Amino acid sequence: MELPSPPKPPVEPAPIRRLDVAVVNRIAAGEVIQRPASALKELLENSLDAGATNINVIVKDGGLKLIQISDNGHGIRYEDLPLLCERHTTSKLRDYDDLQSINTLGFRGEALASMTFVAHLSVTTMTAGKTHGYKVSYKDGVMEGDPRPCAAVKGTQILVENLFYNVVARKKAFKNPSEEYGRIVDVISRYAIHRTGASFSCKKHGDSRADVYTVVSSSRLDAIRSVYGPGVARDLIAVTASSDDETSSTFKMDGFISSANYSAKKTVMVLFINDRLVECAPLKKAIEVVYTTILPKASKPFLYVSIIIPPAHVDVNVHPTKREVSFLNQENLVDTIQRVVEAKLLDSNNSRTFYTQTLIPGASTTVAKEKEATPTPSIPRNYQKAPVNKLVRTDALQPAGQLHSFLQKKTSGPSNAENDLAVTRKVVRQRRNPRESADLTSIQELLASVDQETHSGLLEIVKNCIYVGMADDNMALVQYKTYLYLINVYAFSKELMYQQVLRRFAHFLPMQLSSLAPLQELFMVALDREEVEGRWHESDGPKAQIAKLNSELLQCKAEMIKEYFSLEIDDGGHLRTLPVILDQYFPDMERLPSFVLNLGNNVDWETEKECFESFSAALAEFYAVHTPSLPNPSGDGIILYQRLKNKLANTNDKSTETDNLMERNEDVNSKDTESEDLLSEAQTIWAQREWTVQHVLFPAMKLFLKPPRHMAKDGSAIQVACLENLYKIFERC
Repeated sequence: MELPSPPKPPVEPAPIRRLDVAVVNRIAAGEVIQRPASALKELLENSLDAGATNINVIVKDGGLKLIQISDNGHGIRYEDLPLLCERHTTSKLRDYDDLQSINTLGFRGEALASMTFVAHLSVTTMTAGKTHGYKVSYKDGVMEGDPRPCAAVKGTQILVENLFYNVVARKKAFKNPSEEYGRIVDVISRYAIHRTGASFSCKKHGDSRADVYTVVSSSRLDAIRSVYGPGVARDLIAVTASSDDETSSTFKMDGFISSANYSAKKTVMVLFINDRLVECAPLKKAIEVVYTTILPKASKPFLYVSIIIPPAHVDVNVHPTKREVSFLNQENLVDTIQRVVEAKLLDSNNSRTFYTQTLIPGASTTVAKEKEATPTPSIPRNYQKAPVNKLVRTDALQPAGQLHSFLQKKTSGPSNAENDLAVTRKVVRQRRNPRESADLTSIQELLASVDQETHSGLLEIVKNCIYVGMADDNMALVQYKTYLYLINVYAFSKELMYQQVLRRFAHFLPMQLSSLAPLQELFMVALDREEVEGRWHESDGPKAQIAKLNSELLQCKAEMIKEYFSLEIDDGGHLRTLPVILDQYFPDMERLPSFVLNLGNNVDWETEKECFESFSAALAEFYAVHTPSLPNPSGDGIILYQRLKNKLANTNDKSTETDNLMERNEDVNSKDTESEDLLSEAQTIWAQREWTVQHVLFPAMKLFLKPPRHMAKDGSAIQVACLENLYKIFERC
């Protein structure tokens, strides 16, 4: 490779030129959007400025291919969409003097504009009170076409695709997408433990499990435990400091520092100044000096520090990515915090706690010593493989669908794979359910009942099975070792939802409905369905009266329902929110009227335990994976759609000769379009259902479901084939 020759000195001064606007914008974008994590940080701060309490992030290839962020904030007005991605357009700043009291995380109006110069950006947004949202794309700071109306929920979703597609040198510099994804996870983790009033999730594109998942929490220690794990949270000490001396420094600080029991190879410092995620090298260095002096082996601490300073004392406009700030009396503030940390650490250094791990069940220290002293015996020459009918073709610990040859694995020693898998599952549960149950005795009794009724054999099958596919409209085919089972999707999903309601009791994340749902109208719709199906008669009483009484009943219980189940009913009798029972899963809203009627008729409101049990059962029935109302177009249902199309065609053929030919053709075309739309809708619904069963329901069942004994007897799980028995049949043939 030949290196470029050094430039020759110019003979005369080069003329000064004004750079093209596109070049200026591209240069500015490179300063603001340095890597995928910086783009995500800007989008995350915009969501928080919009008042979002639920933020979900999906990332592909470390953010270079895709960054998708969705929030439930106040959204963007239709009138503001043309200005959204222009440089230096913002709703947070008017005059330069406003920087003296700025409280928002963003203020320059450069983030979105910069992204449009180095990526493809599209926005879907909807504001409160609107019946639909708008979707629009941007390029080079300009809106491409007019905003298109679309279905949406309140809030904003932003997609950043092909980041740095036109900056080849920078894109090639990111050789490890996993490292960039780690930086994105780190940014979200830091905001997740600071903003306890919002829930966060982050996952890779295509994964069903989130790498970061937190729910709204009143305790910051719980948030740290959810994100960084219980091993970090148990070794933290609360620390506070403040100063009112205007001549030296005025601030208020609170946070957590690691104790003498904590051990790590790298310092982790999460610093927020006026709720802004920043870095402060002098403060970090000062605290590290304290730990190096007091603790042996230069222990690296974990630090969470939140500092509140008068806005007039902080200059936030000192770094393109807002990573750093400048504030008055920095040295005095650092010294004060250093002294407080030193005193707190000295007080906590009286004793150290050592945690030990128990042996694997069945192991003993004596056996371990004997194994160390005795050499491993060699395999005899007459060693026989296991019978071919005992071999398993798919490995439950590998990704679903991966096939293996009929070979037996030879192990050189004891394996801890099973124990490691159990530990991993436990950590995932702790992250996804930071509080698995409430403190109420009735809930504890219901959870204990679930544990007592668990069928151990069926539990083993569920946790280690491989999903094969849908056998019919409601039965899924799974493989466990050398067996094939049919699993009733509705029954298993209903039981999973019931158990999840008990575990997340009083800690649900609310799901905002796009439009208010009047309870009385829901009751009337449900009662009309009951009448059609023959379950309501005039002797039961007037439907309007029943709807009114049930609506008033739920309104009376609204406060309790909202507190324990995040199901909000306002004073006007409108249903506003539903609980999130399973991540990435939404119930069939066509069954909402039946769910409301179920609450009014079947919930026992008199006794606490029975009330919670029946309410949880009603939620489980509503959230279960039901068979769609439209027939399955991939099975026998396609015949019904074909009959519908033929019937419409025959009806048009029988039209009289006096009809106008043009009108008749238009009628035929419209009805053909209607039947095609119906078929297309059915195909979409059924495909989405099967995807949900495979990628959401079964992974959740493996993690959380404890199948009760009755499921092994009532046909919810049926063994349909066994490889050993099949071999016997083939031998006879």
